[in-house]
Amino acid sequence: MAQPSSAEWIDRFLTNDPPRHKSLVMTVCGDAIAPHGGAFWLGSMIDLLGPLGVSERLVRTSVFRLVQEGWLTASREGRRSRYALEPKALPRFERANRRIYSPPGLDWDGRWTFVLASNGSIDGDLRALLRKELAWEGFAMLATGVMTHPAPDRDTLREILARAGADGKVFVCDAAGLPGVGARPLPELVGDAWDLSGVVAGYRGFIETFTQLADMDPDIAPQDAFAIRTLLIHAYRRVQLHDPMLPLGLLPDPWPGSDAYELAGRIYRHTYARAEEHIMAMLRKEDASTPEADQDFHERFGGLA
Repeated sequence: MAQPSSAEWIDRFLTNDPPRHKSLVMTVCGDAIAPHGGAFWLGSMIDLLGPLGVSERLVRTSVFRLVQEGWLTASREGRRSRYALEPKALPRFERANRRIYSPPGLDWDGRWTFVLASNGSIDGDLRALLRKELAWEGFAMLATGVMTHPAPDRDTLREILARAGADGKVFVCDAAGLPGVGARPLPELVGDAWDLSGVVAGYRGFIETFTQLADMDPDIAPQDAFAIRTLLIHAYRRVQLHDPMLPLGLLPDPWPGSDAYELAGRIYRHTYARAEEHIMAMLRKEDASTPEADQDFHERFGGLA
């Protein structure tokens, strides 16, 4: 099969698997807006997403909903609207970025972290909120009031408990298997607690879709480079949302998430520089003082240089 041009690939992707508009705005905020100061004028977002099939009306609706949900803040200057990442939401953007741009394969010391909410210690609303937030970070519920993960980020766990209002209301402990008592090995909890079949299928589908871009011509039009980079991260993030991010030592070998990460990094490095040209042109059309990408941006996928 002939290698499609970048424009042909973009058109086919948008036809076969059109992204949700609000979710696509979130991807652009995290991937393209955050490194440039975390703010944008509405006109810039409309210009960025227009070639991806998102109309001005849908951009306005999506941004308005993200303000309502606490992801963005809004301000006005005359008839123009300016938006910025909500400071309280920044830790969640930062966590998502660590998941996306950092390599899989968490170091693991063989211990597991358990979050325990004994009967009556918290009300039903807080219990449901904690379950949702911890599940987002890959925790599995073993029983009512018992959630676990083998290698959670402790700062993230601390932030979740504080934001949910669960400080001092739940037990958090580390545990290791107790040898010599005839117990099952703790690593077998993976098979009991997580169904990874959907994650495996998601990574394999991602690889199948994006492999044909791995050897693209780096001399790509800036607008096309931005479109491919955005669709790449959007698709990769969508798979990662369902990945509990377990240590590689507890996962099937080979793990397709490792191959997906390598492929995503390769395509990102192909496209990031020309995409930045387009991003800066669109952002500076509305605000000439928009800064260049920060240092964290250049460290994505192990370093972009």
